[in-house]
Amino acid sequence: MAFPVGLCPSPERQRFGSRPEEETMGTRVADNPDESRYEIFDGDERAGFVEYHRFRDEIAFLHTEIDPRFGGRGLGGTLARSVLDEARKQELTVLPFCPFIRGWLRKHPEYTDLVPEAQHARFGL
Repeated sequence: MAFPVGLCPSPERQRFGSRPEEETMGTRVADNPDESRYEIFDGDERAGFVEYHRFRDEIAFLHTEIDPRFGGRGLGGTLARSVLDEARKQELTVLPFCPFIRGWLRKHPEYTDLVPEAQHARFGL
């Protein structure tokens, strides 16, 4: 999917997982495979990211950050939902090493099926 000029400097970045209400608010999530992370943007500013490691049909989420300037606006949750929706779409197994993603999964059990059942105890799910 194409981006408006100037919003995503890397042509390899792909937008995904955004809902219409997020688009109107100027929030979007993009994969930045060169940096092994998904990034969330508010307008043209990167507000945060989640680092990942992909191997075959698995994706391990390692670390999430939201810039304090964007805190308290739910962008972390939007980012988590978007990356997990994308993992589901790509039929990836999720390993939530990141405490934020793990905590979000605990609050949203409809996504725990992405984590292998044998790994639920390991991640406290």
